[in-house]
Amino acid sequence: MGGVKGFIEGGIASIVAGCSTHPLDLIKVRMQLQGETQAPNPSLQPLRPSLSLHSTKPAPAVHLRPSASARVGPIATGIRIFKTEGVAALFSGVSATMLRQTLYSTTRMGIYDILKHKWSDPHTKTMPLARKIAAGLIAGGIGAAIGNPADVAMVRMQADGRLPASQRRNYTSVIDAVVRMTKQEGITSLWRGSSLTVNRAMLVTASQLATYDQIKELILSKGWMKDGLGTHVAASFSAGFVAAVVSNPVDVIKTRVMNMKVVPGQKPPYAGAWDCAMKTVKGEGPMALYKGFIPTISRQGPFTVVLFVTLEQVRKLLKNF
Repeated sequence: MGGVKGFIEGGIASIVAGCSTHPLDLIKVRMQLQGETQAPNPSLQPLRPSLSLHSTKPAPAVHLRPSASARVGPIATGIRIFKTEGVAALFSGVSATMLRQTLYSTTRMGIYDILKHKWSDPHTKTMPLARKIAAGLIAGGIGAAIGNPADVAMVRMQADGRLPASQRRNYTSVIDAVVRMTKQEGITSLWRGSSLTVNRAMLVTASQLATYDQIKELILSKGWMKDGLGTHVAASFSAGFVAAVVSNPVDVIKTRVMNMKVVPGQKPPYAGAWDCAMKTVKGEGPMALYKGFIPTISRQGPFTVVLFVTLEQVRKLLKNF
């Protein structure tokens, strides 16, 4: 039961964290797509991020709606979604989030737990930071490869509302999304952007889980706090911040590659991840890779706190099993 328990505990905590922070993730995706020069409909307000740098180069010709604001932050983005699409839109793709957490996060948390037990010192019950990072890289990569179809579906369902009604995919659920993508674009479309998903997941898992364990061990060894809620919150928020800083550039590219609309017989907007990165930086500046950073940290912080606090509670409940 030992190895299986790590998967169960991690899965429960991940699903709770994913669903509770889903609206923040949706806002992050919408902000990452702002200003996309390869967007299917350029009239959809290509906007600059709040963190973008001023460029001396002339901007490419784009069409802005008269009412569009040049800078749209997370709160304004959330309000716009609420006003134009309704409160239910904030939970667009939540079924895909649940499937993604079930496949991706359950796998990565379970594998990390197994490696942690194998690689920890039998006396101190701890392992060096390098081993924590290695365990996170391995666990994140395997989990992402398994969960990529749900990730693609989630990004598309979250981004759908920003498209004109005639161009929307209107997936009714994650199952509908997976089935239609397979029929219309081929089964390989379910792993579109998988290299990015794997790279991002490796970075997130390594930085998130390793940082959490390292900070928690530091707090306890220094005697700053006892092993309780305060320690768990402090360690998990630190982990969330580190994960957001490390993963945001890859996340922006992943979102754009997964969301691109490929029309049969026409050249796709991006030839791949590197092409997307180059076009994004060239068209919008290097800080475009940190688009959506505020909602990313706003989501990654609470997500990581809920994840680890829930995980610690679930561990207590299942400790006798």
